[in-house]
Amino acid sequence: MLENLKIGILGGGQLGSMLIRHAIDFGLSISVMDKDPNAPCARYTSFFTCGDPTSYDAVMAFGKNLDVITIEMEAVNIDALRELELQGKQVFPSPDTIKTIQDKYTQKQFLLSHNIPVVPGVAIEGKSDLYKIGNKLPGCLKKRRNGYDGYGVMVLKTTADIETAFDEPSVLEELVDIKHEIAVIVARNEQGAVKCYDPVKMIFSGEKFVLEFQEAPATIEEGMQKEAIALAEKIADALQLVGILAVEMFITKENKLLVNELAPRPHNSGHHTIEASTTSQYEQLLRAILGLPLGDTALRFPSLMMNILETAALSSNRLEKFQRLLEIPGAHLHWYGKKGSRLGRKVGHITLTDSTMENVVAKAETIRKILN
Repeated sequence: MLENLKIGILGGGQLGSMLIRHAIDFGLSISVMDKDPNAPCARYTSFFTCGDPTSYDAVMAFGKNLDVITIEMEAVNIDALRELELQGKQVFPSPDTIKTIQDKYTQKQFLLSHNIPVVPGVAIEGKSDLYKIGNKLPGCLKKRRNGYDGYGVMVLKTTADIETAFDEPSVLEELVDIKHEIAVIVARNEQGAVKCYDPVKMIFSGEKFVLEFQEAPATIEEGMQKEAIALAEKIADALQLVGILAVEMFITKENKLLVNELAPRPHNSGHHTIEASTTSQYEQLLRAILGLPLGDTALRFPSLMMNILETAALSSNRLEKFQRLLEIPGAHLHWYGKKGSRLGRKVGHITLTDSTMENVVAKAETIRKILN
């Protein structure tokens, strides 16, 4: 029975806490490990372990009494997960899938090997390599590992910018002339059944590379929607994925589709599915890793998801702002309850729904004024 399964999540952030919320619907027991004792998940489960998911010993100790292990972050110890698999634990997504995606250059090479169109890029070890290929600038520099929410990404316009560049293994990508950025969440189970959510359009902060808001469904041509979904399905099959995968893509000014990055876990681009889809991305992940039928991914109504970033203005009169925005019909607040303070970090999101996208966008403008 499901209630007897012992399920573990590596990572205790807001993605894990939203996964716990949906696990409750299935009567599941959830254990979580995160190196931060104040991680959001710590308050939502009695089975919280303070430990480093990148540590072999910590992951082995955490997983030894579990039946199923999944992730809400890529920075986890692959060797430990492989050993736990050998001991009979189910690990989804597989350690090989996580390892392929952990490194942005390895990820890119994998996609190319399966004839998936990607943003061209070259691997570099540090600044010295950048000076050697300065003729390739301007370009977008990404750390090969452990980048998230805009951290680990910068644009280098000229060789003068190399002085402040990352001095560690990275990928220098060509700057793409982008018309739209979209994402597709795809789910796949052990039987090979695959289901995709409708593509969403993502709008990022130009300076911080942080997702500001997204619209679902994406207002793109039907042919481009079908192509994006087909690419996501192809990638899921190539990875032999069990779980869910976010496929971020660029639509160029020439109407070409290029894969930007992959994330083998719940993703910011799927938050709207909690309110707007028949089956949320979190429930879908649980269905996929527990051998249950994949759920209906239909979008029930147009939606817009806005990230809430920590600002001085928000910190000073948060309750008053929340009261005003929650008076707006169709506004659903997700506050992550993060402890401590750091300007610019992601501390929550708002999902807006209505019968038309025009109404949703109008509400979003009102909320943006309230939060600023």
